[in-house]
Amino acid sequence: MAIITDDLLDALREIINIGVGKAAGTLNELLAHHITLEVPRIVVVHPNDFDNHFNNRSEETVSLVSLQFSGKFSGLSTLLFTPDSASKLVDLLMGEEIPGADLDAIKTGTLTEIGNILLNAVMGSIGNILDSRLNYAIPTYQEGNLRGILLPVLQQESAAMEVTTRFTVQSRHITGEFLLLFEIGSFDSFVEALETAING
Repeated sequence: MAIITDDLLDALREIINIGVGKAAGTLNELLAHHITLEVPRIVVVHPNDFDNHFNNRSEETVSLVSLQFSGKFSGLSTLLFTPDSASKLVDLLMGEEIPGADLDAIKTGTLTEIGNILLNAVMGSIGNILDSRLNYAIPTYQEGNLRGILLPVLQQESAAMEVTTRFTVQSRHITGEFLLLFEIGSFDSFVEALETAING
């Protein structure tokens, strides 16, 4: 697996900031609430280290939107919400608190669309700046524990990139987190494209 240096991580952090900024702007328009962003922390994780890296979170229940991408590099981009943040986000978009009995019926479609907007913004920025055309599949939505959802996927991938990019809706404490998973061989292609973009 290719080694990604600190300089490349810094450059990637700036690229992701651009995408997250665009995504936050879109979300701001949808919610009509101010969005704040944190500088992303990026950690590259080998699948064999998944248990150790996510040990404290492996049983954490999450709402997760996934967007498969392919092209010069391929994999899966995901957006994670805690159940509480997911419910608050749906409430904000609907303009009212949704009763528990009705929440599940509309939550999937609403969060899938939000995830689609945000993931496309982030991956679009990565693809544009790295001059790598990416194709996207239809986004999917899942709920469950982090280990149960992601471990089967990670076992088929060559690397995972945890991007702790949290955006917070000021009036409500709503946070989301991105996780990029690269198919076997694709992480090396991704690093190569990043090096080319940075070094010209």
